[in-house]
Amino acid sequence: NPLKANFDNEYVRNNFVTEDIEFCDHILNKVSRSFTAVVRQLPSILLVDIMVFYLVLRALDTIEDDMTAFSSNEVKIQHLLSFHKNALQNPNWSLDGVGEGDEKVLLQQFPKCHSVYSDLTAGSRRVIADITQRMAAGMAEFVDKDLGQGTVLIAEYNRYCHFVAGLVGEGLSRLFAECGLEPQMAKEIFLSDRMGLFLQKTNIIRDYLEDYVDGRAFWPQSVWKKYSKSGDLGYFASQSSDEVKARSLFCLNELVTDALEIVPDCLSYLDKLTCYEIFRFCAIPQVMAIATLDKCYANLDVFTGVVKIRKGLACKLINSTTDLEAVKNVFYNIATNIIHTAQKERKNGLHDPSFDRTMKICQTICNITSSSYNMIQKREHIFYSLALASVSGLYLKKPQITLGASAAFTAFALGPLFGMGPQRSALKPAAASYKQCEDTKED
Repeated sequence: NPLKANFDNEYVRNNFVTEDIEFCDHILNKVSRSFTAVVRQLPSILLVDIMVFYLVLRALDTIEDDMTAFSSNEVKIQHLLSFHKNALQNPNWSLDGVGEGDEKVLLQQFPKCHSVYSDLTAGSRRVIADITQRMAAGMAEFVDKDLGQGTVLIAEYNRYCHFVAGLVGEGLSRLFAECGLEPQMAKEIFLSDRMGLFLQKTNIIRDYLEDYVDGRAFWPQSVWKKYSKSGDLGYFASQSSDEVKARSLFCLNELVTDALEIVPDCLSYLDKLTCYEIFRFCAIPQVMAIATLDKCYANLDVFTGVVKIRKGLACKLINSTTDLEAVKNVFYNIATNIIHTAQKERKNGLHDPSFDRTMKICQTICNITSSSYNMIQKREHIFYSLALASVSGLYLKKPQITLGASAAFTAFALGPLFGMGPQRSALKPAAASYKQCEDTKED
């Protein structure tokens, strides 16, 4: 069950304090239900490391996000820069009065998180401490910046996304390698960073209104000022005329296109993974992100509320992350849909300055993924043909047709599960490539 963590095993029982593990699992579910679901399906040899990594960074993020708890920016910067030492080296460190709700509880009861962190392997602790220190330094760099009107240049936008998400991607890849399941990923720093940037840019695009209202926005001025006649980021929120609506879409579509240009690197990263559970852990957020961009593209709702994927679609996307071919099929379909949307908007009179750029990257994505799309279309055609033949045999009362078609249908549908017929994926479950860990922990 992917919604139940794999804590009940000898490795976890022998290496961690049960009460502290239970607290971390509980608070993880409180601060991020969506992330909890993908974390909990990880193998136990990696699950605890990723859980602690996320909670440490969530605690750091809570400090960064609190705009009222600190007496000055200088005080906040000091808390950020000293966090990796205070939180990760002092088992009794905690922080009160920062954050709200469950994030506040996480900081108040951080010693329980530290207890689990201290029982990780030395290699995992080094990765978490390194990423935490570098992320904190990056966050500190932006504390004094006035983000009421967003970042200034695309380079600054990219830099912020690198600090808060790209480094997460690097840390995850290094943890995948550290546990022995994906040793080749330790050196994939660039692609790891790109995975994080794709997710972060998607969130920033989707959260335009919320971030603007909060006075801490990230849309780059070098993009939006080309389209805002008032010179203010809030220009797009008014939606007061057809001109404002058109200019809003110009701005939005350029940022969506900028994010889509990261997709080829994300697919390259996924192609390098060999562990089934890790692949799904990485693939699920990626398919959710491109589906969100599809939802945002040419959608004025971004400027007036929250754009969300339907739950039914989300479930369908999660079920599509069984292997790289299925994931590529999702990307192909979504890139094709964005092409159709762009062409429809152009036909309706929207002369989008980013149209050619959008078409180019979507066509590139289609070129990368078309073979997977064609393969899955053929598979589905055979699947339904066999099912239809089986049903037709019953209707025509011809048992020889029914039995033959049913046998073929069953073999086609279930064969890959039992090693028969064409295999859908070269991914291996973690159990097939476990590294023995009992003696790897260093003091």
